[in-house]
Amino acid sequence: MADTGLLEALLRLLEKVDGGIDSQDVAADLGVDHQLIVGAVKSLQALGEVISAEQKSSKRWELTGEGCEIAEQGSHEARVFNAIPDEGLPQNQLMKMPSGKVGFSKAMSNKWIRLDKAHEGGPRVFKTVETIEDTVRNKLQLVQKGLSAKLEDKERNELKKRKLLSEVTVKSYWITKGSSFSTTITKQETELTPEMIASGSWKEKKFKPYNFEAMGVAPDCGHLHPLMKVRTQFRQIFLEMGFTEMPTNNFIESSFWNFDSLFQPQQHPARDQHDTFFISDPALAHKFPQDYLERVKQVHSEGGYGSQGYKYDWKIEEAQKNLLRTHTTAVSARMLYKLAQQEKFTPVKYFSIDRVFRNETLDATHLAEFHQIEGVVADYGLTLGNLMGILHQFFTKLGITKLRFKPAYNPYTEPSMEVFSYHEGLKKWVEVGNSGVFRPEMLLPMGLPEGVSVIAWGLSLERPTMIKYGINNIRELVGHKVNLQMVYDSPICRLDS
Repeated sequence: MADTGLLEALLRLLEKVDGGIDSQDVAADLGVDHQLIVGAVKSLQALGEVISAEQKSSKRWELTGEGCEIAEQGSHEARVFNAIPDEGLPQNQLMKMPSGKVGFSKAMSNKWIRLDKAHEGGPRVFKTVETIEDTVRNKLQLVQKGLSAKLEDKERNELKKRKLLSEVTVKSYWITKGSSFSTTITKQETELTPEMIASGSWKEKKFKPYNFEAMGVAPDCGHLHPLMKVRTQFRQIFLEMGFTEMPTNNFIESSFWNFDSLFQPQQHPARDQHDTFFISDPALAHKFPQDYLERVKQVHSEGGYGSQGYKYDWKIEEAQKNLLRTHTTAVSARMLYKLAQQEKFTPVKYFSIDRVFRNETLDATHLAEFHQIEGVVADYGLTLGNLMGILHQFFTKLGITKLRFKPAYNPYTEPSMEVFSYHEGLKKWVEVGNSGVFRPEMLLPMGLPEGVSVIAWGLSLERPTMIKYGINNIRELVGHKVNLQMVYDSPICRLDS
């Protein structure tokens, strides 16, 4: 609320007039800034029908910064005229003056001065009249005194053209007395208390009317991160398509399930320390299905199941190394092995969404820790066409329709494809996942029947989220650079066309 003294001063001024008064005039009379008067008007309006105020707009002329300088010191042309002595002044010396260029041009137009180009000492400027009248300064001083109406439109426009004058829109209030007008301020009560009721004092009190249109206090609530929203969307889409979620609660995995069971050789570059985070304690895993481990060893080192293998000395010590899983395909391998142990094969559709870890250099589209979405379908006679159809259906449900598939190489899938989606913000195609048909060298050692095909894909969660929410840098989505305001402002639901 504005200062009580200012409110009462405004009311006393209003009491003296018959009709009303402009807030600009009030500010001038009281010698205060107009914004303080605006605040006082709003405070009085909040007290009820003390005053009535109607906002209005008006235009007026004001001096610019240069205009104020000229009103005080004189126009550029007058200053140039006054600087020229009777014997004249070299033109080059005149042009070095602060007002030289503009003043020279205007003074020449007014025929106050002349230029002698043939002078023996070089071009020289002389006066052509004895005295001048600085009309520009006089006109600006009129505007300064609030008498701009005395100027003709042509004169005002000429000054405006020289950027000495500007027309501004002024918003003010026309203030009149209200039905409960008084020159004293009575505070309105906002709450009816038990003490008022008990004493009966409420009868003499003035209460502030309730505003039923006012917005209530926004309730405190949690906010879902965009990543979690898209994760929920992915999960719902998988469930709608009839998939079953796989358990992914083991971030630490052995090299056997993460690499060897997928027919990935032990000398593969992805198994180096610069790509993988290895665990120092416990460093080794010891529990494996022994018969399955022997079949994996054989297909790697000697071949089998229609393959010649990699022909190298497979070592159990490499397979035992513990690491932070580099993909959730390790979970898929465990689930497919479990499926193969059933007496009778049944077709399955599995999915998982969880974190994976890779020793990667951070940039706009890469993190060392990110989420992978894994999908696996096992049945008889599945082909690459089935895989492409499922991916199109999946991404269309997510609202991403611009997809491309590119042939790729994976140790454990053949054929293999990389999946790309167009990012409108980066204006380029961004890889969002990898896919393919699992190789027989991976499936048959598990014990799955011949003729069973398994199509699988691994997708990033972060990159589709970036595309959907228009985020150009992955570090603005995950990590210490995340702007929490982005999470708060993120819509509770999205209505995509």
